[in-house]
Amino acid sequence: MRDLPWRHTHDPYKILISEVMLQQTQVSRVITKYREFIATFPTVGALAKASISDVLKIWKGMGYNRRALYLKQAAQVVVERYGEKFPKSEKELIKLPGLGTYTVRALLVFAYKQNVACVDTNIRRIITHFFFDDKPQKPSVIQSVADQLMPKGKAWEWHQALMDYGALAMPNAKCQMLNKEKKKTIPFKESNRFYRGRIIDRLREGNIRESMIIREFQKKYGKSREFMRSILSGLKNDGLLARFAHGTIGLPRG
Repeated sequence: MRDLPWRHTHDPYKILISEVMLQQTQVSRVITKYREFIATFPTVGALAKASISDVLKIWKGMGYNRRALYLKQAAQVVVERYGEKFPKSEKELIKLPGLGTYTVRALLVFAYKQNVACVDTNIRRIITHFFFDDKPQKPSVIQSVADQLMPKGKAWEWHQALMDYGALAMPNAKCQMLNKEKKKTIPFKESNRFYRGRIIDRLREGNIRESMIIREFQKKYGKSREFMRSILSGLKNDGLLARFAHGTIGLPRG
C-alpha cells in the first residue's frame, strides 16, 4: 500500500483537502501541496477564517483555482451551519459547495469508514476492464457493481487497495472506454482555463491596474482586449477576482 499522508488520518477536513487536490492532479504533485496547505490551514475553522487571497496563494501550482474557492466556501458552511463538525450523511455532505457524489462518498469511507462504495477513475477502469471487457458503461451500472463488490466492514481497506491497484498495476491498460471518451480538444494554451490561470498567477504577485494587465497579456499572448476583458469578467463572476478603486484588480480579500 502506498504511504500517503492522508492515509494516516480520519479527520474529515484533511480527507476533504486531499480528495479535492487529487482531482485531475497527480499524486506526486499533491503530496507536497497537501502538507503545505494543512500546515497553513490546520483546521476547518482556520480555512473558514482565511482570506480568499491567502487560500489562492497557497494553491499556486495546483491549477483549477475554483477548487480552492470551493474548499474555502465549504469550510465556511461547516463552521457556520455545523459548528466545525462535518456532517456524516451523504444527504448533508452533498450540500457543501463544490462536493460531488464521489467526494462525498470518499469522505464517508475514509473519514467515517461507512459501508458505501465510491467510484473514482481507477476504480471505474478496474470494473470496466474485468466485468465489461473494457466496454464503457453508464455510471449507474459501474456504481451498481461497485456496491455489490464492496466487503461490509472493510470499506476503507477495500477502496485503498483498489485505488493502489488501479494506479500501480493498470497504468497502461488499453481501455476502450478511455479511448472512446477522448474528444478533439483545443490546445491547452488556447483554452480559457490557460489564461484564467495565468491571470490568477499574475494577481498572486499583487494588485494591478486592469488596463495594465490587459496590455501585458495582449503583448505576451497576442489576444484581443475584448478577449481579455471576457476572461477577467469570468473570474470576477466566479469570485476569483475583485475590482478595487482606481481601476485596480486583485485577488478577493474576503
